[in-house]
Amino acid sequence: MQVELCALTNNNTWTMVPLPPSHHPINCKWIFKIKYNSNGTVEHYKAQLVAKGFTKCEGIDYKETFASIAKPIIMRCLLTIFVVQNWDLHQMEVQNTFLHGELFKEVKMHLPRGFHR
Repeated sequence: MQVELCALTNNNTWTMVPLPPSHHPINCKWIFKIKYNSNGTVEHYKAQLVAKGFTKCEGIDYKETFASIAKPIIMRCLLTIFVVQNWDLHQMEVQNTFLHGELFKEVKMHLPRGFHR
C-alpha cells in the first residue's frame, strides 16, 4: 500500500484541498492481489487504490466515461505478428499505471483510510 501511495504522490495524481461544502466526494477502496511464481510460491503482494466512480449517476455527476482495455483479439493479432516475424517477446511487471489525459472537471475523493496529510 505504501508503494502505491508513494507512486500516486510522486506522479502528482492528486492535490489535497479542503472540501467545499457544496461538493460530495466519492469513496475509494484498496484492491489487493497476490502475484505467484510459476512454481506456485508467492512472488509479491500488490495493492491498488481505486476510486468508487460507480457511485456517481450518469447525467448528474458525469456525462460519459472511457476506459481503455486490451481486447483479446488485439492481443492475439500482436502475438501472431511476433511469431511470424520471429521477434523476441518478454513479459514485464508494471508497478503502477496512469492515464495520461486531461480531466476537465474536478473529482473530489475521500482520503484512503489510514492516510495522513
